[in-house]
Amino acid sequence: MTATEKPWSVKKLAVVLYPFAAGAVAINLFMLGLMGIAVGLPAISPEVALVASIPLGVPATWLFAKWVRGLMDEADGRKPPAD
Repeated sequence: MTATEKPWSVKKLAVVLYPFAAGAVAINLFMLGLMGIAVGLPAISPEVALVASIPLGVPATWLFAKWVRGLMDEADGRKPPAD
């Protein structure tokens, strides 16, 4: 990146990364539902996991974007902004 380019904000990164983070949340919820069967809980269908991942993906995406922004700042040799 050149010195004149402005780095991506956490918000912009979050918008781009949301499908990946929400997908990861859906997979983890479904797997958690499968493990819940061992302790007597009902199974979670893939559809329920997908629907639940829509709102639960937002905080996961925000944390994911902050982590990626920190890695990008470290790679560029910049000090991360204070939140």
